[in-house]
Amino acid sequence: MLQRRSRTTGTTDQRLLDSRGPADWLHTDPWRVLRIQSEFVEGFGMLAELGPAISVFGSARTPPNDWAYETGERLGRALADAGYAVITGGGPGVMEAANKGAHDAGGVSVGLGIELPFEQALNRYVDIGIDFRYFFARKTMFVKYAQGFCVLPGGFGTLDELFEAVTLAQTRKVTGFPVVLLGRAYWRGLLDWLHGTVEAEGKVHPGDFAMLSLTDDVDEALDTVLGAGRAHDDTGGVAQHPE
Repeated sequence: MLQRRSRTTGTTDQRLLDSRGPADWLHTDPWRVLRIQSEFVEGFGMLAELGPAISVFGSARTPPNDWAYETGERLGRALADAGYAVITGGGPGVMEAANKGAHDAGGVSVGLGIELPFEQALNRYVDIGIDFRYFFARKTMFVKYAQGFCVLPGGFGTLDELFEAVTLAQTRKVTGFPVVLLGRAYWRGLLDWLHGTVEAEGKVHPGDFAMLSLTDDVDEALDTVLGAGRAHDDTGGVAQHPE
């Protein structure tokens, strides 16, 4: 890890995806493939024995006195008490809150960090932490080792993970994958637009919303997760991971 003045300009993802600049990428991309491979190997090796887990998402900008932080902490504790590991992006805000709740409850608290152009270390409540250079490798770990998503208020990164999960379920890359949105006031406008505009114009099927639940209540969110887990067991343990 490079910090302060030792940090380089840009990120590894940026250097991989940016097609502008000199042609020296022709000579370096094959080596990048090995680095990408190493991230998958490290992630698979670290999390293979994790057990049942839920990925929790939300804004890194959420302060500790915010409803979303307090709810994230209670959610992390409830999931740990129910026997689930809690997976977050490992940063501050809602991620820290969920990790804190799981950690304080004696559960397994996982943080999957990402290289960013500004400093963001893993929060102190992470028990198992991995820092990724590549977003797509990190995203695979969020989905592969989780039985569902709980999504609290957040920005572009949170929305990205939310729609990634919905798209994977819609295209049947994952099965039996509940997505619980916590914060009725925050998410209602988005859901109204999806129903009133996107669904109304035939861009999505009404059944595509079946995986989404909306609540303000941690206990209700936990019941949704537990119910999906029981349904999974009743169907003979159908795989819930990407193909």
